Amino acid sequence: MSLLRLIVSLLVAVPCVTCCAGEWPRELKAYHGATPKIDGVIEPDEWSDAMTFEGVHGWTPQFTPTKEARDLSLKGWVKYDHERLHFAFEVTDDVLYGIDIERWLPEKNPKAHELSRDGWPWFGDEMEVLINASNQWLGDDNAKGDGMSWQMVCNLTKSRLGGVGVGGLLEGEPRVSAQAWQTYQSWITTGAMVAAAKPKAQGKGYVIEWSIAFRPCLEVATGTFFAPSDKEVVMGLNIAVGDLDEKAKGEGNFGNFHHEDWFAGEKNKRTNVRQWGRLRMMAKSAKP
Repeated sequence: MSLLRLIVSLLVAVPCVTCCAGEWPRELKAYHGATPKIDGVIEPDEWSDAMTFEGVHGWTPQFTPTKEARDLSLKGWVKYDHERLHFAFEVTDDVLYGIDIERWLPEKNPKAHELSRDGWPWFGDEMEVLINASNQWLGDDNAKGDGMSWQMVCNLTKSRLGGVGVGGLLEGEPRVSAQAWQTYQSWITTGAMVAAAKPKAQGKGYVIEWSIAFRPCLEVATGTFFAPSDKEVVMGLNIAVGDLDEKAKGEGNFGNFHHEDWFAGEKNKRTNVRQWGRLRMMAKSAKP
């Protein structure tokens, strides 16, 4: 066997250690559009140039499966401008925790509403966005908590800037990492990441609008951040919506959660970066 043929056979036989592109067969496309106002109110035509998507039918349930759209469902939008990525979510939810019902606490963590690393930012009605901007991972690792890969939370009734009772952003996972916690907190306090969460003006549910600065939040390679160009860039993506209702409805689930549905991934593995779907940042010149 020639040396060249030997090298080729070895490359085929040995799997690549560093992987690219989320393996879950689900994706969103983001096109260049106008800058929205992040205020928790979806104005007419504000998101008309964005790509739309729906949930949670076909998503992965972590807890009790959602069977009715009036119980939990959503319409989403995604686009980007010259310096930020933007999401909007209009969530239908028949019972709003801390608004329609009391703010009960789980036995597993009486500190769930502390705005500290002991608290649970995702405890309540909430959305989570997880992005792997570098689009690489090793094995079954989760988000690192930096610009390359992260997991952040927007809760309807608590936030870093407003405290308990005011919706907005909270530091996500990995909460065991002090460095990740500090990074996330700096993104919130400096406005690198901004979100607004408000109950719907009409109907049951709430609206979240979320804006993410390319720098420092979308680091596609060490020291290099996403910038609009004539080339498509693919990132890993996952999205979660959590639904906390009356305590009894979540009996048997972790923390008595009723629903937690995920855009991509298997149950119990949905935070593994390799289990995420894809966010295709389309070329600036592309049209939806």
